[in-house]
Amino acid sequence: MKLYYTDVFVLPLPAGHRFPMEKYSRLRQALLAGGEFAADDFHLPHAATDQELARAHDPDYIRQVAAGQLSEKAQKAIGFPWSEGMVERSRRSAGATICACRNALVDGVSANLAGGTHHAFRDRGEGFCVFNDAAVAARAMQAEGRAERVLVIDCDVHQGNGTASILAGDDSIFTFSIHGARNFPFAKERSDHDIELPDGCADTAYLLRLDEGLDIAFDLARPDLVIYLAGADPYRDDRLGRLGLSIDGLAERDRRVFSRCQAHRTPVAIAMAGGYARNIDDTVAIHANTIRSAKSLLDVIR
Repeated sequence: MKLYYTDVFVLPLPAGHRFPMEKYSRLRQALLAGGEFAADDFHLPHAATDQELARAHDPDYIRQVAAGQLSEKAQKAIGFPWSEGMVERSRRSAGATICACRNALVDGVSANLAGGTHHAFRDRGEGFCVFNDAAVAARAMQAEGRAERVLVIDCDVHQGNGTASILAGDDSIFTFSIHGARNFPFAKERSDHDIELPDGCADTAYLLRLDEGLDIAFDLARPDLVIYLAGADPYRDDRLGRLGLSIDGLAERDRRVFSRCQAHRTPVAIAMAGGYARNIDDTVAIHANTIRSAKSLLDVIR
């Protein structure tokens, strides 16, 4: 199973910044230490080109990001100060999801060990997201003739508002988001299918609603490819969450998504999306469980 990583591309952050960048390198270390993956399963992705990004983003916004011309207000909305490292990391993260999609369409399953930057809009970023990797990758697969219909399954605790906005009106890419009703973004966009959950929603209720949403999404999308945003932040001890899922419940969520992909014989590319647990080891464990579950799916396919 090919895994694409970007943690070597440093994103300089001010002291005390809340975004847990170290989770990405720790995830790769945990997967290597577990013995299920070898060093040659891990690959550096290419940096997404302006042409690839422009299928989902306004060319002037891409230029502003690349040239360091984002306003102070725009940088504040993103949550990161501009730097050359921010540009490189953001391009590589989008490139990693493109690579994961290409490989999934060959092998059945692949993953970006970062990504899931679903709050980036066509002409702006927000919520720690610069470029929208799922929208960029979905459009790349279509442009390359690899997939005609794509389903984005977004299980981050926050609605994929940027993804919904960019892909609104595009009948070839179906967006499904299951998220907390009272969490960021407070002004929601409209996905093709949204499920909003109350604060404290725990395993049993969540999984029931997920099954309902997956039924609808697969029936309407009829996808050639799934892009799965496997956020760790529905976890009950996530600092930015508000839902009540256990680590076991999140692992079952992953199994249900992958089982549905297997039943429909649909390749799946995974991005990690959010995760801000009070104990970073919990976030790393949740993400690692997702990748291990995906590898089990690949073993079944083979």
